[in-house]
Amino acid sequence: MTEGAPKFENPLQSKEALKREKIALAKELFESRESFSFPGVGPDSYAELKAGDGEDPGYTTPTDKILERMQNEGMKIVLGKHPESGNIFVLPFQSDDIENDSISPRHLLVEGVEDEKLKRLIALSKS
Repeated sequence: MTEGAPKFENPLQSKEALKREKIALAKELFESRESFSFPGVGPDSYAELKAGDGEDPGYTTPTDKILERMQNEGMKIVLGKHPESGNIFVLPFQSDDIENDSISPRHLLVEGVEDEKLKRLIALSKS
């Protein structure tokens, strides 16, 4: 049961409430130290990630390598240095390199995700 974003009268209230919910979910998932199965990324997300490879060649891990590692190792959810900012990252399970090995939760497919909190985080990240 993946729900869409809740509806609010005030757009600022909506944005702030969604941000707080995303941060809370990410914090729970991070603190669980759990490895999640990699559900894959959609074709549009893949194209977007691959386009980013050309922007800084040699300075970040190539997209295909990150995705291959997530497929092999599983993945984890990580908060940035300032969690209140809402920066949430998905990394291969054995990596701690946010700068080079991360993708956004919005790139992940919801299909195939069994954990309800992770499903909700992905859905909120896409809204």
